[in-house]
Amino acid sequence: MLRPYGIFLILFAFVVANAVMMLLLSHFAGPRRPTTIKGTPYESGMPPLGDARERFSVKFYMVAMLFIVFDIETVFLIPWAAIYKGGTASVSTGFLLAEMVVFLVILALGYVYVWKRGALQWD
Repeated sequence: MLRPYGIFLILFAFVVANAVMMLLLSHFAGPRRPTTIKGTPYESGMPPLGDARERFSVKFYMVAMLFIVFDIETVFLIPWAAIYKGGTASVSTGFLLAEMVVFLVILALGYVYVWKRGALQWD
């Protein structure tokens, strides 16, 4: 009963043993010369300013969420355009067009909403 899984179990055991061996080898064979410069935080080559736990503006998160939403829109539009252009869809192209128009109208309404709320203005 376990015969079909034998090769997988051997491969899994090899991967786990390899990972453990690399972690132990890097822990024991790695150089250890701690200095104060190595212990300081590194932020793009500039010395850190202020506290690391400083609060961000909510608008930063709004911009990040908007980027994700419009990135997902692009991910949905590209395959749809390829199917619609090629005409290889199993459903009618009129249905695909109507479906995508509804999708774009909902996204446009969301864009207008965040524009009116001022989420796109950076102060």
